[in-house]
Amino acid sequence: MSQKHLFVEVHILQSLPPSNVNRDDSGTPKQAVYGGARRARVSSQAWKRATRTEYARQVPEADRATRTKRIATLLAQRLIQPAGQGGAGLTQEQADRLAAALLEPLGITKSAKKDDQSAYLLFFGKKQLDALVKLLDGRAAELAALADDELKSEVKKLAVVQTLSTGHPAEVALFGRMVADLPTLNVDASVQVAHALSTHAVRTEFDYYTAVDDENTEDHGAGMIGTVEYNSSTLYRYAVLGVHQLRDNLSDADETRETAVRFIDAFARSMPTGHQNSFAHRTLPHLVLLTVRTDQPVNLVSAYEEPVTGVTGLAAESIVRLADELRAVGNTWGNKPLRTLATYTAEGDKVTEVFGSSLPFPALLDSVNALVGEWLDGGALAPSEASEAGA
Repeated sequence: MSQKHLFVEVHILQSLPPSNVNRDDSGTPKQAVYGGARRARVSSQAWKRATRTEYARQVPEADRATRTKRIATLLAQRLIQPAGQGGAGLTQEQADRLAAALLEPLGITKSAKKDDQSAYLLFFGKKQLDALVKLLDGRAAELAALADDELKSEVKKLAVVQTLSTGHPAEVALFGRMVADLPTLNVDASVQVAHALSTHAVRTEFDYYTAVDDENTEDHGAGMIGTVEYNSSTLYRYAVLGVHQLRDNLSDADETRETAVRFIDAFARSMPTGHQNSFAHRTLPHLVLLTVRTDQPVNLVSAYEEPVTGVTGLAAESIVRLADELRAVGNTWGNKPLRTLATYTAEGDKVTEVFGSSLPFPALLDSVNALVGEWLDGGALAPSEASEAGA
């Protein structure tokens, strides 16, 4: 029996030292009340942005995506480049006019405040801009010389919307795109990311700091005084990748498999950069747990509805709590994952029984590569021994 859906869930436990990776409008580290206790929180938007940045480091510049209000400027820059370099050799004035005409079918209008920007952000691939230039088929100068009405008429004959609706880069295929004014350009995201929450209660603290004026030899006062709010936490992070949606977005099995592995790698290694220079908070996880399902995703944050109150640390107890929750959900609801893969530093028979033996992280990625490839080739995934025994 074929399996129409494949969900690869990523559960991460990670400890951050004193830090302020994601702050609100007043500078306070973001928080949430969960289980009646105030928790540290890092928004899904912040961690998706960090993941996209980490992911982009593995991708050639030409294959990357960008989210910007400056699509008209970027398109004009390509039209100005010589034909031998993939452009059209237009003047700045010609390029600006033709770029505006090409983007008009997308409903992209200029910002009321800045002429060089559009009214909203658009997420697209850099190769898609090159495809727009190729769409002109060497007629850029001819089109740029037309009167406004004629130019508009000719552009309507070009598959501008179709060009930006296909050939999506991996980042757009992963995180999706919404264009309210033109639903044709919408791309359903294949990744969902939860807000990261601390497994325990937290309290915001204040770092009082001073800066010395090196050239001031007349008195001993500070040149500047300030405070920075911070906390420290062990976070539960969760994301789910719908491999079936990723396949539909990319329309290529090999690229789907490679993108799935790169996403898991990037999500595990990523870190929001708020106040990074002040706190040097970049750490690696205690646990990366992958659960593979074909029915529905299950966020296991309920493991921490009762806050962890570890006496000798929080990470070890948080890992055990997660193992207990995975087993309990499987036994209670029958939602047992087909496969369970994990990289962790904890010790204990319970953890190994539920998660399986710890794999070096590169080996875990190799296992995901093989598993996704097996599913894409039409294979029905059978439960692993660890999943059957642990859950």
